Formats: sequence, C-alpha cells, structure tokens
Amino acid sequence: MMTKVNGFYTLKGYQMNEGAELTTAMEDYLEMICRTSLESGIVRVSDLSKMLNVKPSSATKMVQHLKELGYVNSEKYGQIELTEVGASAGKYLLYRHDVISRFLCILNQSENELEQVEKIEHFLNRKTVENISKLTQRLETEWNQPKHNDIQANIKKNNGS
Repeated sequence: MMTKVNGFYTLKGYQMNEGAELTTAMEDYLEMICRTSLESGIVRVSDLSKMLNVKPSSATKMVQHLKELGYVNSEKYGQIELTEVGASAGKYLLYRHDVISRFLCILNQSENELEQVEKIEHFLNRKTVENISKLTQRLETEWNQPKHNDIQANIKKNNGS
C-alpha cells in the first residue's frame, strides 16, 4: 500500500491507497453471479462466461479467485454458490448498479444506461452511492410532478427523442 499524502494520484494510485480486496473485474463477476443466482438459482461457469462475454477459462480463473477470497463456493464443472460474505457483497453491488442506473436514466431521460453504469459504478464509494440514491428518489418524486412535464418534453425534443 502506498503512503497516503495530500495531492493527486493516478487512478491506480487511488486504488492502491484504498486497499480494496476486490478488483473491478471481480466486482463485475460477483455482481453477475448474484444477479443470476437471484434470477434462476443456478450459476455455472459456462453461464457466467456467456453473460459477461468472456472465455470460459477466464471465468474459471475469476471464480477461483473469488473462492480463495471466500465470496463463493464452487466445484469443478459444478454450480457456483455465494457464501454469506459473497451474498452480502453481491447484493450491495446490485444495489449500487440499480442506484446509478436509475440516476442516469433520469438525468438522460432514457430507458437504459447500462454501458455508462458499467463504466463508472466501480469508482463511487458507499457514501456517494447513498447520496445519489437520496437525490434520485427526490428527482423521481419531483420529476413526476405536473410542473416538470414541460421540461421533460423539451429535453426529449432537444435530444431528438
């Protein structure tokens, strides 16, 4: 870990200062394992590799890393199951994804902001996610008020929607 001093760092420098256990890639896998587990109950490496558009060998390696860290249990050619720690972390990752997605959809007046969410979700801390959630709830409430209908129409008109 780097010695923390005041000033600017590269992205890698900030990440090293945080000392996070999970890399952004690990978060992506854990989030997908949790999502799939909640939707279908069964998660296999082959499913995971298809959903994340990676090679099965890459998914196998990542599942092994997550297993070593105590986030999942798995057997070769078997089902991947979340541990208690993995389920807790995965649920937070799904929550964070949902908060950012809802916020960006309101901000951009769109139905889907998946690519942007995937690009930025790893870089926001819990406090920021909580504050975005509060702001999003407020915007959702206020945005549905009659006074905003004209504003919504103008935004859609200017965006070519």
